[in-house]
Amino acid sequence: QLQLVESGGGLVQPGGSLRLSCAASGVGLDYDAIHWFRQAPGKEREGISCISASGSNANYADSAQGRFTINRDTAKNMVYLQMNNVGAEDTAVYYCATKSTIDRALCNVRTRSMDYWGKGTQVNVSS
Repeated sequence: QLQLVESGGGLVQPGGSLRLSCAASGVGLDYDAIHWFRQAPGKEREGISCISASGSNANYADSAQGRFTINRDTAKNMVYLQMNNVGAEDTAVYYCATKSTIDRALCNVRTRSMDYWGKGTQVNVSS
């Protein structure tokens, strides 16, 4: 059974940077795209980035484009989300997730239906 665990969240000042990690255990990630979502208080969960299984394709939501970078180290079963120039609007719980269906290797940031979720890591942007 695949398990995903996020880490790296915390308090960061506006304009600062943070790197989130998503660690997989139980099953390797060789064939799985990994998606990052976030949910701010009172708001719907938002897909912000994903990376394909091969690592050759990455998508970003408009809110993340140009500021966030996703990458993966498949050998270590890790996916990272580098967040730069953060603002108050980035305050949220961040989740990594993946699918178990036949298209699980593909990355589309608009995909919402996932089968495996981590428990999330809190990011607070505040001065």
